[in-house]
Amino acid sequence: MTTDNLKIKHNKATLGNDVISIENLLDEKLFYYDPGFMSTAAVKSAITYINGNKGQLLYRGYPVDKLAENYEYIDICYLLLNKKLPNKNEKNDFAKEIIKLNKVDNDTWTFLESLNPNSHPVGNLMAAISFAASKNHNKWSLKIDSERKQCMMSLISQMPVFVAACIRKSNNLQIIQPRNDLNYIENFLYMCFDNSNIDNSIIEAMDKILTLHADHEQNASTSTVRMAGSTSTPGYAAIVAGIAALWGPAHGGANEACLNMLKTIGTIENADKYINKAKDKNDPFRLMGFGHRVYKNYDPRAIIMQKICHKVLQQLNSDTPYFKLAKQLEYNALNDDYFINKKLYPNIDFYSGITLDAIGFDSKTFTAIFALGRAVGWAAHWLEMFNADDFKISRPRQWYNGPVEKLID
Repeated sequence: MTTDNLKIKHNKATLGNDVISIENLLDEKLFYYDPGFMSTAAVKSAITYINGNKGQLLYRGYPVDKLAENYEYIDICYLLLNKKLPNKNEKNDFAKEIIKLNKVDNDTWTFLESLNPNSHPVGNLMAAISFAASKNHNKWSLKIDSERKQCMMSLISQMPVFVAACIRKSNNLQIIQPRNDLNYIENFLYMCFDNSNIDNSIIEAMDKILTLHADHEQNASTSTVRMAGSTSTPGYAAIVAGIAALWGPAHGGANEACLNMLKTIGTIENADKYINKAKDKNDPFRLMGFGHRVYKNYDPRAIIMQKICHKVLQQLNSDTPYFKLAKQLEYNALNDDYFINKKLYPNIDFYSGITLDAIGFDSKTFTAIFALGRAVGWAAHWLEMFNADDFKISRPRQWYNGPVEKLID
């Protein structure tokens, strides 16, 4: 076997690693083997950039920490979908369009009312959006760019309704219709808590949480949305596929796992004990919320999330033990050679769960809230995929290591 005839092309990236393409690899009867796609660029994208070594996250070129400090989630939605930050008029028009589209039809509302309170909120969310997908499967043409965008606008608008309904159902409460006099975040909190007078610190915290979760490059759920979408499946259905991938504790379920871990540890007095358990390779205990597959430095979102968490707890005068315990675990880990050498810094999940818990959300609802924030990122990638000059159906290859062909007697 020889690789002398391979046509290798060096492609420059505007940021990050350049990409090598081997245009005739299949012609030479070769596949590239890359478990977990750790070294494979399957798409070209201009939406989000991550530099894990620097702890850098950019949305359309803007640092996420600056966006979170200076803009609202509705601005971030506009940015991800339209490639630029909105001016005042553009923002107002966009917000009005979102409000106009948030009503779900009567059949879908009846379906939401029939959801099982004993089911996991994420499972119910998938069911709800799947029902909406079946109702709207031919409403928007996938061949027309403006209709694809209208499909995603509708989904982003209705996501707070779906998520709030699943949260209410998980608490065996009557679901609530959205109001046209409330903005995106206010409406979501109103539908969750049946209260239109939510404290401003909670509204701000919820806005920042969604901003920090809006997109994160080609992660498992986003890649799933793009792979499902590559078959020209309806837009809502592609998002359901992304939610299914998000559900796992190694992805969107991580903040729920973090809070449950803090409940298990219990008190500050147990911090050292569990730090030592985490370092013991023979102990099954894992310190959730530390380290990240991408970030080898501090997760930039975690720094913002810690500030938000502290502000919310102060404003609510909350005496939750979880924040104090989290601070102690963070201090212990950041001063321990084991964690320092392995670069296991706190990630966003470490503080987002505490914040959501303080606001009043049950831990089983955290992943559904994550999906609410991430929906616009999925939408942006889905739309970008259709406009790619090299758009084609995803078809990963395999390294076959099973038996050779067998004869049947």
